[in-house]
Amino acid sequence: MPEDSSAAINTIAVIIDDQLWNGVVGDSIRNKFASPVLGLPQEEPLFSINQYPVKLFEGFSTDSRNILIVKKSNENKFEFKENEFITPQNAFYISGKTSFEILELLEKNTPDIIKKMRAIEITHKQKIIKDSLLDIKKIQKKFNIDILIPSKYEYVMRRRNFIWLKSEIVSGNTSLIIYQIPWKSINPKNAVNDVVKVRDSIGKLYIHGTAYRKQMVTEKAYSPYFSITTLAGNKTYETKGTWQMKNDFMSGPFISYAIFDKAHKHILVLEGFCYAPSKEKRDLMFELESIIKSIQIKK
Repeated sequence: MPEDSSAAINTIAVIIDDQLWNGVVGDSIRNKFASPVLGLPQEEPLFSINQYPVKLFEGFSTDSRNILIVKKSNENKFEFKENEFITPQNAFYISGKTSFEILELLEKNTPDIIKKMRAIEITHKQKIIKDSLLDIKKIQKKFNIDILIPSKYEYVMRRRNFIWLKSEIVSGNTSLIIYQIPWKSINPKNAVNDVVKVRDSIGKLYIHGTAYRKQMVTEKAYSPYFSITTLAGNKTYETKGTWQMKNDFMSGPFISYAIFDKAHKHILVLEGFCYAPSKEKRDLMFELESIIKSIQIKK
């Protein structure tokens, strides 16, 4: 198979003729695949979409890791092909006799399509991260985990049950914090409030501004997005929202994973956040998500 795609992260190729693209089918595709990313302070699309007419299907459009091919046909059909032109790659074929029947197939299959697209992008990002890795012996010793962290990150704080790593970028920075808390710190019946309470207490302890009484807190004007997932084989609470520096102007998005580590009877929390006032934040947060999702907990 040809070498890996050179396509930008979180970019998809939509192969569809202009007539469909400029109508209700195109509207549906844009609404679903370019919908705003949850938890960001400004709207940014889930995927950047490059549209090509079907007759231009051959060529560089097949270099994308994710391809969605939509066209009218004599049969209604949804088909998924893996690694058809390059590896890795997802190719999704949707055809229908009418626009309405195409829309029905889109509606039915979009959740699974997005799940597969996100997964291949995370795997690709983790492969890029592996090219230059940070020495994580301090993290392994303290938390008994393996995780892929780019070498551009530096340790800025280490405490008994807490580590903070930071990477400087133009006009800002991205941060990863790792800490563990007692098993009962988060009550499943009051999960969102407890997650916020815990992260605010961590901000009060460790993450401060340069002036007096400036500390990181969860933005109270917007409720964070909360879901339950699985990481490293354990039940995990995923929380996305916005942080701000109390009594200061600094703010930005965060993503937090609270992993209920059954083997060691504690909750391991990994959180990524960024401060980048003049930059788009989707891909910065996506890198942090890819780092966190590489975690493996040692037995």
